[in-house]
Amino acid sequence: MPDADEKRSVPRLSAVIITRDEARNIVPCLESLSFCDERIVVDDGSVDDTVRLAEAAGARVVFHPFEGFGAQKGFALSQATGEWVLSLDADERITPVLAVEIRRAIETGSANGYDIPRQSTFCGRPMRHSGWFPDYVLRLFRRDKAHFSSDIVHERVICEAPIGRLSAPIVHHPVLRLEDSLSRMDRYSTAGAERIAASGRRVWFVTGIVRGYWTFVRTYVLQLGFLDGHEGFLLAVANAEGTYYRYMKAWMMGRRRG
Repeated sequence: MPDADEKRSVPRLSAVIITRDEARNIVPCLESLSFCDERIVVDDGSVDDTVRLAEAAGARVVFHPFEGFGAQKGFALSQATGEWVLSLDADERITPVLAVEIRRAIETGSANGYDIPRQSTFCGRPMRHSGWFPDYVLRLFRRDKAHFSSDIVHERVICEAPIGRLSAPIVHHPVLRLEDSLSRMDRYSTAGAERIAASGRRVWFVTGIVRGYWTFVRTYVLQLGFLDGHEGFLLAVANAEGTYYRYMKAWMMGRRRG
């Protein structure tokens, strides 16, 4: 049995999650993170049972107003106390196999961060193509060697080299029902449009049409979405609509500003 000094030498691992109205997801997400030394949930005003369920599951819950995904995750990172941080979304899960691999990686300490493959589902079907797999994301990193970009949406972890790569995937359930896809498309297209507008880029009316069409072709044809069955077609349409509305919303914002 390891003595006290050996126990203290094992790096602490903090899990951080940002939430808003994630009552459906937060408990299984936190349960998959039970191997972490601390679990921190940063909530920005849920009106469902997210906060109560997270606290009952043993997480430390902190309120912080939402100012964009990058800023929100940056705040969550500031709450972590472990030497290593694992950033997860509420609709993601860590499998037991991946949990073992993560622990082994941080105990070895051969890199400052690790890319992890992500296996996403769409309406219940694991997507093997469509640009959704293996979808490597940098989610595990040394706290003092990384930070989040300030992007409003599609934020990323910026980490000092070297960067390693794990093999077991994160399981991701972003769209359980088609209705989830519609609400997700609306939220993300609005955030993306605001980013485009803030950059000062000029967007034409035809931009949304052309880019939406190209997104469908890329997802369904070039990224082999047709091999993902009916759900592959639905995903390609959803991606195309998200792109279309992102640019149309940006065009409308630019027109209102004159």
